[in-house]
Amino acid sequence: MPAMMPHQLVLDFGQPPSLAREDFVAAPCNAAALAVVERWPDWPDRAVVVVGPEGTGKSHLAAIWAARAAAKRVLAEALHEADLADLLASGALVVEDLDPAGVTETVLFHLLNLVREQRAWLLITAREAPAAGFGLPDLVSRLRALPVAAIAPADDDLLQAMAFKLFADRGVDADPAMVKYLVTRIERSAAALARTVADLDSAALALRRPVTRALAAQLLPQVSLER
Repeated sequence: MPAMMPHQLVLDFGQPPSLAREDFVAAPCNAAALAVVERWPDWPDRAVVVVGPEGTGKSHLAAIWAARAAAKRVLAEALHEADLADLLASGALVVEDLDPAGVTETVLFHLLNLVREQRAWLLITAREAPAAGFGLPDLVSRLRALPVAAIAPADDDLLQAMAFKLFADRGVDADPAMVKYLVTRIERSAAALARTVADLDSAALALRRPVTRALAAQLLPQVSLER
């Protein structure tokens, strides 16, 4: 049985992840969404939606487009009727993490109307097709009409490329053998990969050891037990 990791406070002073275009990991599974971002302003509609599982790069793509379009960014749950005019003042807006449980339907409907009236631009990110879960008929109709670019789950090659970026964001020069070991032993999702990289980096800091395959082998059984 592997030795248990020590539990102690670790202060993580790493740099926030880079959301620049050159640091986006492009792959076939996200090609359609990336193409939509890069094709702007040649869009089929004033508003588009990017959908995909957690951790697959929706926020990164949103940041790339926001930089191009000088757009403001807001979480869907933070949308309020009184703020809509200010949010669209620059002519472009990103609404992230759209979820029926976290947004007022009438506010979202008014936002879509305002985008059309002002000929502004809107990028929405969500985990699922945007119309699912909403009850207001006019809103559902509007959402169903929006162009959607879907991001598929990552394959092993993309997960490995993402792992290198996640480690680099934390200042870790990851060994290819260790990265391959991780990717073949964790849940096959970008979100699980991000959590595992964070756990491994925190463990390395706590133990004052480098991030190695041996440390990963020691950590992974505990990660599985704790989750």
